[in-house]
Amino acid sequence: MTYHLAGDSTVADPKPDELPLSGWGGFLGRYVEDPVRNHAFGGATTETFLAECWGPLLDGVEAGDTVLIQFGHNDQKEPELLAARGGYTTRLRGMVEDVRSRDARAILCTSPERRWFDGERITPTHGDYPDAVRDLAEQLGVPLIDLTVLTTWLYEDLGPAAAKDLFCHLAPGEHPVWPEGKEDDTHFHERGATRIAAYVARAFRAIERADGHLPARGLELMG
Repeated sequence: MTYHLAGDSTVADPKPDELPLSGWGGFLGRYVEDPVRNHAFGGATTETFLAECWGPLLDGVEAGDTVLIQFGHNDQKEPELLAARGGYTTRLRGMVEDVRSRDARAILCTSPERRWFDGERITPTHGDYPDAVRDLAEQLGVPLIDLTVLTTWLYEDLGPAAAKDLFCHLAPGEHPVWPEGKEDDTHFHERGATRIAAYVARAFRAIERADGHLPARGLELMG
């Protein structure tokens, strides 16, 4: 079995000259036993991914594989073509159908939230796009990994200052690619990317029912 990832920069592998900036998909291999093929790329929308990468991704999909699909960050910038309840979900639906036609499993994923605090609370930045994915997953009977919920909780639990460490904030002179520094509340530092990857891997285990064979231990532990 192979995991195939379709998504934008928040999923994409790190570029060597941009580290520590990275998407979470670049670290998923640390937490799963099966191979990972990460096709995600920066700036991708459902439209551009279908045009540039979807064919090659599907060519490598075999029966029993898993294809995770996460878009929204960039789709929301094109509301006429890729409206949450229009072109965006139409394209996601087509992707799911393509995966199923290969006897593989599609998993839909909402976008990680941005680190935009209002006091101690995160301000939602994705509009209706997460709800559109949640509704589509329910309609199609597709598993959902809700990274919007997970990351919102994670940032708020850490608080504004500690949550900053998950993102690519660099001081002037710290990195040659950004000599003037960088303050990025959308793209992860590898510290954040690894934490999200670990969660996605654990979510995969739940979707796959990977731990159900283990004996119940509650009564034993209660003594």
